Amino acid sequence: MASDTQRILARAAREVIPGQIVNLGIGLPTRLFHYLPDEMEVLVHSENGVLGCRPRRDGEAPDHDMIDSGGAYITTRPGASVFDSATSFAMIRRSRVDLTFMGAFEVDAAGNLANWKIPGKFSPGIGGAMELAQKVRRLVVLCSHNDKHGNPKILARCRLPLTASGCVSRIITDKAVMDVTPAGLAVVDIAEGLDPADLQAATEAPLLIDESRLGRF
Repeated sequence: MASDTQRILARAAREVIPGQIVNLGIGLPTRLFHYLPDEMEVLVHSENGVLGCRPRRDGEAPDHDMIDSGGAYITTRPGASVFDSATSFAMIRRSRVDLTFMGAFEVDAAGNLANWKIPGKFSPGIGGAMELAQKVRRLVVLCSHNDKHGNPKILARCRLPLTASGCVSRIITDKAVMDVTPAGLAVVDIAEGLDPADLQAATEAPLLIDESRLGRF
């Protein structure tokens, strides 16, 4: 049986379309690398200045000059390019990146995202997340549905400092796939074996659920 993390990543991989430029945020999204088929024509962008990166394979010697924005060693696929961070952020600001995946501390029914700061705890800063959230054409959040204490992460309104407002298109958790719509959060898919009533009980934000159209994952 797939773990919660595996379920999230396998479902997230279905969001990627061949030919896209895709950015993978720090944390859980970087593991999506391993769920994309090797033959898929997709360019992975790292905001520190790489287009066409791929993860270092087991046994592959690290190139100490090649790291992603989270500090992990990477390598490149044929046709990749390396450039300065000014060029990288120019790509982001001009909406040349098609899709970004990010983690979240909180995300809400209006598509607001909080993923950089918990008051009272150290944070290295908002970094490139703010730029990506505002300028990338489509943002998909990957996160657990509840925190380690069982509290909902999918809220009616975020309480933590925002990364950006109204930026999220889709949320993928271990329990559901939800789209941000003008009417609220519409459930697209629900985890195998989970009842819609139990999903709503685990979620603070009201959910729009049409059981006749629900997919399973």
